[in-house]
Amino acid sequence: MKRALSIKDIRAYKPTVMEFDGRWLDSIGKPELTGSWIIWGGSANGKTRFALQLAKYLGRFGKVAYDSLEEGLSLSMQKAIGDVGMADNKRSFVLLDKESVAELEERLEKQRSAQIIIIDSLQYTGLTYADYKRLRDRFRHKLFIFVSHASGREPKGEVGKSVKYDAFVKIYVEGYVAYPQSRYGGGKAYVIWEDGARKYGSI
Repeated sequence: MKRALSIKDIRAYKPTVMEFDGRWLDSIGKPELTGSWIIWGGSANGKTRFALQLAKYLGRFGKVAYDSLEEGLSLSMQKAIGDVGMADNKRSFVLLDKESVAELEERLEKQRSAQIIIIDSLQYTGLTYADYKRLRDRFRHKLFIFVSHASGREPKGEVGKSVKYDAFVKIYVEGYVAYPQSRYGGGKAYVIWEDGARKYGSI
């Protein structure tokens, strides 16, 4: 049984806070580098583009591993990574080519492993909600960001919906605009791609 925490223990807790600025601050606030987030939306609405823009920005705060379970290393992924200027993040970004959750866990056990893990997509992991909680709790000092398919305006499947309710940051993407709900503040819509958003009618 774990020791119960006193008021003194609670006050002594020092979270690792990411000092977001600019439009990331406006959208998400100043989040802690732990827990889980979820990004979801329909196909061809800008989820991957947004996730990669976020990965590039998060590289300021720690090493980012992007596990592309759905697409893997491909021409379109190569182009998407190039489009966000990820070459600037040579030391803070790695792409995992369809790495299974078991392989990912083995990687994360190593010293100097990534602090921030983006998994694209949740549906391709095969995780149950119990599996998700075990992964989150096993690596509780890391941040997991799941990209999910959508069913209407909700994440697809029971696992997707459960992860959404548990997540510290929830981001719905439609028409190249991200709509965040964050426990850390923010809340302003984030335009992912202006031309695409105008054509869609989002702005």
